[in-house]
Amino acid sequence: MPPTFGQLKRYCDKNGWVMVRNTDHWYYEKVLPNGEVLRTRVSHAVAKEIPGHLWRKILKQLRTTEEEFWKGI
Repeated sequence: MPPTFGQLKRYCDKNGWVMVRNTDHWYYEKVLPNGEVLRTRVSHAVAKEIPGHLWRKILKQLRTTEEEFWKGI
């Protein structure tokens, strides 16, 4: 079951992602040890569940598995 946008925000806040902008969405970046920059954005609709197709895309952006995501929140 996909998480809510609020759970995604909590994951980003707890796992080394830095909010770089707060406009229509929360925009996050994470710099990897090799200098690569990962980016994702989180909707302000914190109670809304993330649609399945979007959730799969977000997991790729986060470079994590669903199991690791749930452990990280």
